[in-house]
Amino acid sequence: MAPAANPELRVPPIPGNCARMTRPGFPFSTPFRVRYSEIDGQKIVFNSRYLEYGDVALTEFWRWANLADIGPDWLDAEFNVVKATVEYRKSFRFDDMVEAFVRVGRVGNSSLTMQVDLCHAETRDHHASIEIVSAHVDLAARKSRPIPDNVRARLESLTG
Repeated sequence: MAPAANPELRVPPIPGNCARMTRPGFPFSTPFRVRYSEIDGQKIVFNSRYLEYGDVALTEFWRWANLADIGPDWLDAEFNVVKATVEYRKSFRFDDMVEAFVRVGRVGNSSLTMQVDLCHAETRDHHASIEIVSAHVDLAARKSRPIPDNVRARLESLTG
């Protein structure tokens, strides 16, 4: 069951003249602005910040997806990042408005792949793609474990 459409969660306002974008296959997006502390000496966003942007976007995605109603199987789920890949296309600069698009890319037996596309909210240019692979883990045993069927079904409903 996919989350109910809730415009208040999916479409926060963007300051300025930016119209909200859509991106095929991505059920969710969230905007944010590049801050001065995120740029480097070349006056572009420092490369490590893109992973932070992906993390911020995923946090907002999970809030929007509202999976708490699955119950303990979701609330007790633990996912650890095992691989993160960033494909840089174009640099963001100070004060750019970013639109981060998020989707579940793949649900494996014990892994989850998330996709994040970072686009310029005004020019609509695609600046970077991030893929984050996480393993569902048993923290006590310190090893991967299968994703429960009800969690898997819900995650699969969010794939792009």
